[in-house]
Amino acid sequence: MSLSPVSYRPIGIIHSAHQVKEKIPAQPIYAQECLGTAEILPEFLDGLRDIEEFSHIYLVFHLHEAGPPRLIVKPFLQPQDHGIFATRAPSRPNPIGLSIVELVKRVGNILHFRGCDILDGTPLLDIKPYTRRFDHIATQRNGWQDQVDDQTAGQRGLRDYQGSNGGAA
Repeated sequence: MSLSPVSYRPIGIIHSAHQVKEKIPAQPIYAQECLGTAEILPEFLDGLRDIEEFSHIYLVFHLHEAGPPRLIVKPFLQPQDHGIFATRAPSRPNPIGLSIVELVKRVGNILHFRGCDILDGTPLLDIKPYTRRFDHIATQRNGWQDQVDDQTAGQRGLRDYQGSNGGAA
């Protein structure tokens, strides 16, 4: 089977205090105090109508500094190898990032949010509202991550302070 290439056009750019990718907290849960903004391009401004009615949003973005794709990686939580699709590591065949962040406010074409685990200057591909009705799922299995206790995960997730190897869950 042959599939045609797919391309996307950014709808905006993400701004944050994170200048060095290896020092960014590994997931939004470890970046609760980190603020960021998403600057939406003027031609997409109408698409923001009613977004401020949601407390949380998904940001879908291009991991523009992810490095070459790898199918086997060592995530930040464990020294064991895992398949890329069983992790959130950035070195994916299609370097697409996804973060659920708290929407603080909207000012025109700028979305202010909390929980920023995203490198400054990252191209934003899409925004979707997070909603308890559709998105809140109690999981039964969390794969290899169930082998890592919360304290260890929290320490490793704060990469900026722990000198981690720069992987992702």
